[in-house]
Amino acid sequence: MCPEVEAELQRYKEEAERYRLLADQSTDMISRHTATPDWTYIDVNAAVERVLGYTVDEIIGIEGYNLFHPEDADNLRTRANSVSYRRGMYTNVYRYRHKNGHYIWLETTSRTIRSKDGEPVEVICVSRDVTERELAQQATRRLARVVEASSDMIMFCKHETLQLTYMNEASYISMGTEKENPAVFYLDQLFTEETLAKLVRPALSHAADHGTWYGSISLRLPTNPRRIAEIREVIAHRNRTDNNRVEYYSIIGRDITLQKKAEDEAKHHQLEMAHMARLLSVGEMASGLAHEINQPLAAIINYCRGTLRRAEEGKADLETTHNAMRLVTRQANRAAEIVRRMRSFVKKTEYQRVEFPVNEACREISHFLHQEAIDHNITFDYQLDPGNPILLADKIQIEQVLLNLMRNAIEAYNDCDNHYRPVIIRSHSAGGYIYIEIEDDAMGIDNDELDKLFEAFYTSKSNGLGMGLAISRTIIETHGGQLWAQSDGETGTRFSLKLPIRDK
Repeated sequence: MCPEVEAELQRYKEEAERYRLLADQSTDMISRHTATPDWTYIDVNAAVERVLGYTVDEIIGIEGYNLFHPEDADNLRTRANSVSYRRGMYTNVYRYRHKNGHYIWLETTSRTIRSKDGEPVEVICVSRDVTERELAQQATRRLARVVEASSDMIMFCKHETLQLTYMNEASYISMGTEKENPAVFYLDQLFTEETLAKLVRPALSHAADHGTWYGSISLRLPTNPRRIAEIREVIAHRNRTDNNRVEYYSIIGRDITLQKKAEDEAKHHQLEMAHMARLLSVGEMASGLAHEINQPLAAIINYCRGTLRRAEEGKADLETTHNAMRLVTRQANRAAEIVRRMRSFVKKTEYQRVEFPVNEACREISHFLHQEAIDHNITFDYQLDPGNPILLADKIQIEQVLLNLMRNAIEAYNDCDNHYRPVIIRSHSAGGYIYIEIEDDAMGIDNDELDKLFEAFYTSKSNGLGMGLAISRTIIETHGGQLWAQSDGETGTRFSLKLPIRDK
């Protein structure tokens, strides 16, 4: 062999040795395969042991095709979505069986080496383990599917510009826009200026400082004003590679249109039930009310007859007639006031909050029960707050509760021999709440009955429906308050209710 050829061969050997050394130092798995469908291993570098668990000697001669996951074996032939092609090289992401039997994710870039005639000779592959990346991407895709399918409104918002960069399907539906033709929204379009300044920006700041914010802020939906929605949660996301600054927010909201509709229907139903209960209460008091109205009417008739008789006898003078007319007017006003109170109480009204003094409401209802109290020898004992606290609530509904509690206190004495029969009415305010107590000194209620008092249709009365206390508790809880009863079972019962002074 001539010296020139021998030198050239030596150079090739040294170069091949350098490539072999480089391949063995690589963390990627570099392998050669037959250009046949079985894809048999011809050669591989030492990284195979770290990637697949096989030694070099173990894997040489193994048919590589048999190690593919059945669902991924024909990716290259079918040109699956996981396969890309560029400049004669294919890149494929697939599942491959480890020596221990489990599957890992590999990303392989392969090239077919061909002869001068164009026939495939072998396939060279560079593979790396991308299991962690794929699992993370799968988790991200699953999360994306969950976010997209969520019934909650989920939006991504830039920190600096407040532009919404992403909205899920529920957001588009609530906004009244189409995902295929998305509109560009900014956060200030979804709130009034006052709401944005006083509620939204502080919520974003709180999320930036603490990671999350929870609450409730009503959204304004300019493209779909018939729907009602609100923000429930804000999450701040920081850029870990850029000074840990806030990059964007996840804003989670909820479309509460159906919920509000259901609440309105429930409120309407409650108003109907409360109105029915008031009518039943007036029906039960009808005889007492008739007697109470008859008293001023009888007095009016007597004054008129007396005046007429004196006029017929020629004894009527101007002063006597004037005095009689004044007395008639007073009694007529008394009868009119009784009718007014009754009409006001039974009138069907919409839920309406007004400010009114609590003490006045307590006295009005006790006057409404005046005749019933006389018939049962009841004395009303007022221990009312001298500050005369003002309550913001539906006056008719609160009066209905007071009427029910006072009538219960009166009727508690039916089977009691007490000569002195007080119904004690107390009021006081503390800690932002108004407390009202209706108490009797009758025989009390035992514990078993006390636990059932507020259940619908439970009653100890022979002619009762068992709805009064249940409706009363619902009314008080609707106003953000509480209604409860206490009794020692022997010497009386106290019903207590508390209501917030202002609707918060």
